[in-house]
Amino acid sequence: MVSFTYTAADEEKSKGVRRMKLLATGLLAFVALVFALATWAKNAGAGAWAGYVAAAAEAGMVGALADWFAVTALFRRPLGLPIPHTAIIPTKKDQLGASLGTFVGENFLSADVVRGRLRGFGIARRLGTWLADPAHAERVTSELAAATRGALTVLRDADVQAVVGEAITRRAESAEIAPGLGKTLERMVADGSHHRAVDLVCTRAHDWLVTHGDSVMDAVQGGAPGWTPRFVDRRIGERVYKELLRFVTEMRDMPGHPARGAIDRFLTDFAADLQSDTDTRARVERLKSDLVSRPEVQDLIASAWSSVRALILAAAEDDQSQLRRRARASLISLGQRLATDDRLQAKIEGWAEDAAAYVVTTYRAEITSLITDTVAGWDATQTSKKIEANIGRDLQFIRINGTVVGALAGLVIYTLSRAAGG
Repeated sequence: MVSFTYTAADEEKSKGVRRMKLLATGLLAFVALVFALATWAKNAGAGAWAGYVAAAAEAGMVGALADWFAVTALFRRPLGLPIPHTAIIPTKKDQLGASLGTFVGENFLSADVVRGRLRGFGIARRLGTWLADPAHAERVTSELAAATRGALTVLRDADVQAVVGEAITRRAESAEIAPGLGKTLERMVADGSHHRAVDLVCTRAHDWLVTHGDSVMDAVQGGAPGWTPRFVDRRIGERVYKELLRFVTEMRDMPGHPARGAIDRFLTDFAADLQSDTDTRARVERLKSDLVSRPEVQDLIASAWSSVRALILAAAEDDQSQLRRRARASLISLGQRLATDDRLQAKIEGWAEDAAAYVVTTYRAEITSLITDTVAGWDATQTSKKIEANIGRDLQFIRINGTVVGALAGLVIYTLSRAAGG
């Protein structure tokens, strides 16, 4: 059983309740004493006043006793007697919890009530004004950074790497890349962007031939038949090297060289084949699959998470990093817009109202069951003791007021009866 925690503050409140009980009981004893003395005086012939005092005191006792019974019946059985409909809180605790849950569900957890409350609150404007303050934006940024660090610390690198690797691989395998490559290549050829790449290749090829001329001539001589004289092979190697160097030099220095035009035509045809030729597209897809499935590529994909994680952690820990500075600036900008843009405010508040209405209408039973189940789990005796400690002092005023009001009512009734009787 789950009960309230009876704290030292509750014990102090209980002392106040006991003092008020003594005061209310003392007042009852006082009016009883007054009634006894007034009755004695009346019988002794003290005068008409004694009857008035006795009537007031008698009614005061009745009021005090009635209110004592009512207040006591809330928490326990008066005088320990099994009187029906007493000890209401201990015996009716579960029904009270169910009634409270129903009351909350019907009067607080309704879509209309929630929408009206949020609409009157002006949540978007208030949030915008709050976020527009740089100090508040910095606080939110710090909290987000702390949450990011915590999330990245909890996540296991191996699990994230496996998920990221699988997601990238699945995405790469499901998307056909040949048409996109073809369109990109077509645009590059159309605007001449590929010329820089051709220039670079020609320049590097020329430099390589100049540096490795002997290697080229040796390769040509090594492929010659064995029956040819060596000086002939050397002359042929030199001739091939010079022609090759001349060809590469002309390609490098002549933008209109025929070989460059041939490259342009080849790239144009290849771009078209990538977009429309079935065989070319199929070969590109097989090449893509082979490339993605290679261990080296998979290791690169897996290691990407480690690099991204390190970058995010470093940026989150540095309050002057570009990430946090941009986050602060974005929050301030968002706050300023929320504070001044009526259309954005209406949109945000509409989303908030819809979300809140959905939650309260969909999960109303679960929310109210939290109340009823919690109350049902409380220990009856402890619950009664806790509630009495918190509201019992005010309830004792009911006893005092009942005594005073009863005495006044008795006095009025007695006076009217005497007047009516002549």
